[in-house]
Amino acid sequence: MKNAIFILGEAWGAEEARERVPFVGASGYFLTKALESVGLHRAECYLSNVLNLHPPGNDIESLCGGKPGGVVGYPAIRPGKYLDRQFQSELDRLAEELLDIDPNVVIALGNTALWAMVGKTAISRFRGATVESTHTAHGFKVLPTYHPAAVLRQWSLRPILLIDLEKAKRESEFPDVKHTYREVWIEPTIEDIQEFFARFLPTCRLLSVDIETAGREVTCIGFAPSPTRAIVIPFRDPRRLRGNYWPSREAECDVWDTLRRILECPTPPKLFQNGLYDIAFLFRALGVKVAGAEEDTMLLHHALQPESTKDLGFLGATYANEGAWKQMRGKKGTKRDD
Repeated sequence: MKNAIFILGEAWGAEEARERVPFVGASGYFLTKALESVGLHRAECYLSNVLNLHPPGNDIESLCGGKPGGVVGYPAIRPGKYLDRQFQSELDRLAEELLDIDPNVVIALGNTALWAMVGKTAISRFRGATVESTHTAHGFKVLPTYHPAAVLRQWSLRPILLIDLEKAKRESEFPDVKHTYREVWIEPTIEDIQEFFARFLPTCRLLSVDIETAGREVTCIGFAPSPTRAIVIPFRDPRRLRGNYWPSREAECDVWDTLRRILECPTPPKLFQNGLYDIAFLFRALGVKVAGAEEDTMLLHHALQPESTKDLGFLGATYANEGAWKQMRGKKGTKRDD
């Protein structure tokens, strides 16, 4: 019978090395209990490691060196540390296991597993979001999350691991990575803004609003009248003269007049992410008195998962499979409330 779930760890610990079986020590016991808590059974999953060996001192860096001697085509596992080329056979063995098992989802536990599957190592940034594997064996659906050993060292990570395992259970029902198609209007003209709201606001049941800020300025504001359609309206643009997106003060004022009418109207009701920040900022910076703010994703998530983090990236990975989008940008944002 096909194992729909492939659980991938880093390497053997001392106890695993003695028994030559993955996840049999304290981390393995915790993993078994974590799987059971979300309705999964260890016996129904295939368990393996990137490296079927015990690194000296349990330190993956002991198997690494400089880039010239590293495995070809793979980035550093840690800054300046590349897996030594002699361990290419371990990656070949892993590829054979993946092709033989052909799972619907690979749960990549920790940085090394994430590195082996997709060539990334920032587990806290990529956890929870399904991506396709680009290394070792291509085209497998991968869901990264924290390694049980990391959770045992930092217990606050436990609810996040459980959230991700619950998602992995759902994802194990099909092999492909499913993303929602979305239509996003960017770099609009005044006419585009007026057309967007004229077309989509009358049928909107809940209007999502989010701002980005720098200092005392709103650098851009986004509106989503539905889960699949949005418009992003910029005000700052470093590519243009004096950094202004709009060609004149009058044009920018016309845009804000339109947005003010929408924001200060109680209908449709509005949704924010940490709306206390956005609403207060809009009032302080522009005198906009937002009306009809009825929903807040941060507060709703807190009611469901009070132990976990509440930033928008975490929520996107957990509920919408849209995590790690901030890693795609060339520049970091300036808003610190989410």
